[in-house]
Amino acid sequence: MLKTILAASAAFLALPSIAGAQAVIDNGTIQLGVRSLGDLNTAGVGMKDLRTGFEATYPGCTCEGWGVAVAGTGITGYANSAIGTSGLNLVSFASTASTATSTVALSAAPLQVTHAYTPSKVADLYRVDVTITNTGTAATSGNVLYRRVMDWDIEPTAFYEYSTIQGTTGAKNVLYTSDNGFASSNPFGDRGALVGGAEGDFVDAGPYDHGALFDFSFSPLAAGASQSFSIYFGATKDEPSALAALGAVGAEMYSFGQSGLDKDGGTAGYATFIMGFKGVGGMSMAGAVPEPATWAMMILGMGGIGGGLRRRRAVATLATA
Repeated sequence: MLKTILAASAAFLALPSIAGAQAVIDNGTIQLGVRSLGDLNTAGVGMKDLRTGFEATYPGCTCEGWGVAVAGTGITGYANSAIGTSGLNLVSFASTASTATSTVALSAAPLQVTHAYTPSKVADLYRVDVTITNTGTAATSGNVLYRRVMDWDIEPTAFYEYSTIQGTTGAKNVLYTSDNGFASSNPFGDRGALVGGAEGDFVDAGPYDHGALFDFSFSPLAAGASQSFSIYFGATKDEPSALAALGAVGAEMYSFGQSGLDKDGGTAGYATFIMGFKGVGGMSMAGAVPEPATWAMMILGMGGIGGGLRRRRAVATLATA
């Protein structure tokens, strides 16, 4: 009898906790605080580089979040611990020391969204596989919209950082990008850049307190169909290493967040923080990243044009990362 009771108790404890669930996960290099609805920032952790101890999203406004909507309907659901959460019902949340998986359902439409956080093949990056599934019996009446937004708060100069977005020009699923990290996670929310901020592709905007916003649009989903893509969160010791990491996983576009004391992303002891995307209609960065020494020579040789070199990408088959 005692063995039966102990076995039943162990089975109960092994079940994922849903109410108030959260997880702080890491791969030994990057640490993330994942909330039950799939957004970041919980238990004092957002996105942290364990090598430097620097945080990127938790200080100040914990504004990292996401949202899904159906274009032309007003149907939306979104999660953001600081700006607001609405229209979502938690289906399940489970985690281990290095992984976390959240599945939610929209309250007003038969759509489910899963965010599966796992270490990528590159130690500097965590991979988040996003899957949006139409669980209904009819196709969605409009395109499926997805927004991801974050306020970069890069230590040691939180609230005073440089923000970069690259790779979005011409990408078929990109609707809009800007440095407005304080925007709602609702895809129907305001899109405007911050006052004096930047839109589209830009390099080293700032330094001031801002972030990154990405709006995507995907084709309508047939009944039972899914739309999948990947997000990468992480940090590297410098900007060339960040580009190399993104190239290694075949990312298509990205935002960098860098301290206000580290504009070029090469100051020893600092970190270049990363949010990247793959499977969103852009060109793969795989195989298109110069070696750090070559990168430095190109910047020195071309002066102000050097920033534009970040735009150089080659068309390549997306590699599983």
